[in-house]
Amino acid sequence: MTRTIGIFVFDDVEVLDFAGPYEVFTCATRVSGKIAPDAPPPFRVKTIGQTPAMLRARAGLSVMPEAHFADAGKIDVLIVPGGVVTAELAKPAVAQWIAARADACELVASVCTGAFLLAQAGLLDGQDVTTHWADIDDLRAMFPQLHVQPQRRWIDNGRTVTSGGISAGMDMSLHLVERLAGRELALRTARQMEYDWNEA
Repeated sequence: MTRTIGIFVFDDVEVLDFAGPYEVFTCATRVSGKIAPDAPPPFRVKTIGQTPAMLRARAGLSVMPEAHFADAGKIDVLIVPGGVVTAELAKPAVAQWIAARADACELVASVCTGAFLLAQAGLLDGQDVTTHWADIDDLRAMFPQLHVQPQRRWIDNGRTVTSGGISAGMDMSLHLVERLAGRELALRTARQMEYDWNEA
């Protein structure tokens, strides 16, 4: 079974928040192809913007989304990265799209301040969640219905998973590879990436 991983991208998205998970899932697919050449790839990954227009990630990196809200197609796992999310929080269409997609997804995950967007969409009420250490207090203040946990790399609630900032999104993504495609593939992916996977 091939799962489609959709990664939401937007102006001022943190580069490693989206590129880290993108690398983990695409690398896992390459590694899987070496382990089992005749098996279907475990993951297909695409970036999704609100529109098809070019956007600028944090620090100015140009990013061209591979799909947009109107033509995103089926998504099995939606990943919402962080960065400067103030403008995205002010767009009702973003929260509505995330909420609608979540209903049809196997799971939804956030990296860093992406947790604010999941909370805005009503997906984290009453759950243990985490975000970047510098944003813990703001997340608590803005969404008091959440149980915000500091000093956690990620928290898996089943259909929702949240992670800390930047590199923690890679740790969470390796966890999701393990959860969805097996521990061997996750370990071999981390080795291929020469990445010291923090599993806690």
